[in-house]
Amino acid sequence: MTAWLFVAQFATLILLLGLTYRPLGDYMAATFTSKKDLRIERGFYRLIGVDSSVEQSWPVYLRSVLIFSVLGVLFLYLIQRIQEILPYSLGLPAIPEGLSFNTAISFVTNTNWQSYSPELTMGYTVQIAGLVVQNFLSAAVGVAVAITLVRGFASHRTGTIGNLWVDVTRATLRILLPLSAVFAIVLIIGGVVQNFNGFEHVTSVTGATATIPGGPVASQEAIKLLGNNGGGFFNVNSAHPFENPTAWTNIVEIFLMLLIPFALPRTFGKMVGDNRQGYAILGAMASIFVVSLVALTLFELQGGGTATQAAGAALEGKEQRFGILGSTLFGTTSTLTSTGAVNSMHDSFTPLGGMMTLLNMMTGEVAPGGIGAGLYGILVIAIISVFLAGLMVGRTPEYLGKKIGAREIKLASLYILTTPTLVLLGTGLSFAIPAVEQNIEKVSIWNPGPHGFSEVLYAFTSAANNNGSAFAGLTANTPWLNAALGTVMFLGRFVPILFVIALAGSLAAQEKVPATAGTLPTHRPLFVAFVVGVVVIVAALTYFPVLALGPLAEGLH
Repeated sequence: MTAWLFVAQFATLILLLGLTYRPLGDYMAATFTSKKDLRIERGFYRLIGVDSSVEQSWPVYLRSVLIFSVLGVLFLYLIQRIQEILPYSLGLPAIPEGLSFNTAISFVTNTNWQSYSPELTMGYTVQIAGLVVQNFLSAAVGVAVAITLVRGFASHRTGTIGNLWVDVTRATLRILLPLSAVFAIVLIIGGVVQNFNGFEHVTSVTGATATIPGGPVASQEAIKLLGNNGGGFFNVNSAHPFENPTAWTNIVEIFLMLLIPFALPRTFGKMVGDNRQGYAILGAMASIFVVSLVALTLFELQGGGTATQAAGAALEGKEQRFGILGSTLFGTTSTLTSTGAVNSMHDSFTPLGGMMTLLNMMTGEVAPGGIGAGLYGILVIAIISVFLAGLMVGRTPEYLGKKIGAREIKLASLYILTTPTLVLLGTGLSFAIPAVEQNIEKVSIWNPGPHGFSEVLYAFTSAANNNGSAFAGLTANTPWLNAALGTVMFLGRFVPILFVIALAGSLAAQEKVPATAGTLPTHRPLFVAFVVGVVVIVAALTYFPVLALGPLAEGLH
């Protein structure tokens, strides 16, 4: 891909996001503030015994999230274990216990980490009734949690933050399903496979026999990207021509990953009654995104050694139909949105290029972040930024008319400490426990040295941030990694959600205070720069030592 073609595609992407930012953001705000239920929604509420007019306090909302998600894990685990007796199993056996545990948690937490080859492991029933359903529901939960925090800022001493069952139902039926249906058709037009043909055995032009898998790919691909899930129907994900056939479908898939996360700031601004606040959050997200994209692209174009520089770029692990620039744009988008889908192998990136994908996740994926998770993540950062600014001028910090006191800042601090703790603890234990270390070094790591360490660090960073991408040189389908990564994915999803919902409840219980001459303006470029600075400093101070042992050591070697 030439530089001019890349510029044209990037400009097209910006244009599409600009055209959809306002209408989609306003539509989502109307969806979550409307008092009217659709007929199908009313029927569903009667079926499950929910009164849609009754809002929940934050402890009740949190319990609903946990119960709903745990039931999802149990159901997905069950259908994997009985796969061989299900229709459309394609003759595939039941999935082993450890892998079923890991996969069930992975898809319910919106991570979609895959320690297996999907087309050789999962039949169509498990794919559709299990994985695809959780692609919708886990994305809907993420949006619902983000909306609770927005309600906390917008409310006037209500003490309630919404109703989980209503929020998830509306997010699924009114937003995710319609958009997924439209873009599944777009992807089919682009050449993405959609059938129930199973395995086709064909004879090649050389006389050899080849097996070609089919399946309902386009329908899963649409929600995989739109919901920032990322799990591919095929082992190589969006590098497979059946999932991502052409350069223009590549742009469509990137657009899908960014569509809802970049529109949610508009929803935020609309619901709090000040669209300028949405633009400020969008500006912070976009600034980080552009800097990350430029850095990753330069590292990959420069190459990591004599051979790659002589070739003109680091082309190993990249599809020629996308090239370096199409791969770095996809990789930046995937790791900054918690999608985890790949159209090239991040394990083959240059050491510093691979470090950028790691950093994208280590910043908390707030630019624009995962569906829902990106918005509530950067709002937590904004709360911390307001608090620091208040300390500088000796004034009680306020954000959107809500005072940021000891309770709020404790919850925000615990939020930002959770993920690094899980990443560093998981990585450290993998090398500190003798039996585990031997298994990691002899079975899982195929590239010893700093790169092997980076592979393990990447796995735990991806799991804790619910991203799902991997340095694919790591063999993760082992008892330790299945259990450890599954645990980290679960805690990395629901412990931060606990703090966000509690924070939403704390804010909702407050009365709004009027702005005064001393109130910090949070819609201006200075505040945007301050938020970006806090994101960078938090990630740099937390992760620099461990990065020095992996990608930095490899890059300077």
